Amino acid sequence: MPLRALALLFLIVVPTLCAADDRPVRLAAPQALVETGLLKHALPRFTLKTQVRVELVAVDSGADMVLGDAGRALFQGPNQLWRLDVLTPDHPGTKRLADWLLSEVGQRTIASYAPDGAPLFGPPGAVEEVVVEVTADENAELGHEVSLNKCTRCHAVDAATSGWGIGSTPSFGVLRALPDWEERFAAFYVLNPHPAFTQIEDVTPPFPIDRPSPIAPMELTLEELQAVLAYVAAMPAADLGQPLAHQ
Repeated sequence: MPLRALALLFLIVVPTLCAADDRPVRLAAPQALVETGLLKHALPRFTLKTQVRVELVAVDSGADMVLGDAGRALFQGPNQLWRLDVLTPDHPGTKRLADWLLSEVGQRTIASYAPDGAPLFGPPGAVEEVVVEVTADENAELGHEVSLNKCTRCHAVDAATSGWGIGSTPSFGVLRALPDWEERFAAFYVLNPHPAFTQIEDVTPPFPIDRPSPIAPMELTLEELQAVLAYVAAMPAADLGQPLAHQ
């Protein structure tokens, strides 16, 4: 092909590809959610971080992603669990938006939205807590067994496993000493890095075809999650010492 023809083809094709890559992510959400103001709070922060633009569109209008009742649990409130359904996985921006919304930063951004001084939204685990409500006298023995079998590749779960797992990962005892330990354990499967490799039966959707678990998946039933909460509730918290004093 002559050089001039190649150059002309380049001028035609490259802008087209760039335009496709640069087109905004079309996100559909019910008007009830839009009117809360959450999306106006969160989406500009995502765009500022990633330079990926998001366009809010009506439901059933050719959206790339939909916030509603289908897909992966994302956040809850008021009185509803909101899920994210990715309809156009090959769009370069949809994965970035989904990853950001599910990330610790994204979840903090959602939880920080408090137009009247009180947060309206929280992690999806708060919805499931009714199902896995725990008391200290429940099956802590089963929870200990589940923790040993499924959590020690990353965490030390008792004195016998001290030094196991990943050095930078806190032990169960350290996590138990935190004031929000129950929320952390009840909703651990939505806190990074757990969503990438964790499945809770009848709660979490299957891994996306284009994003399988990078390691052997950790699979739990709600009964097992309830038992782990019972075990952690009964265990002694680690002594973290006095808070640091700043001058």
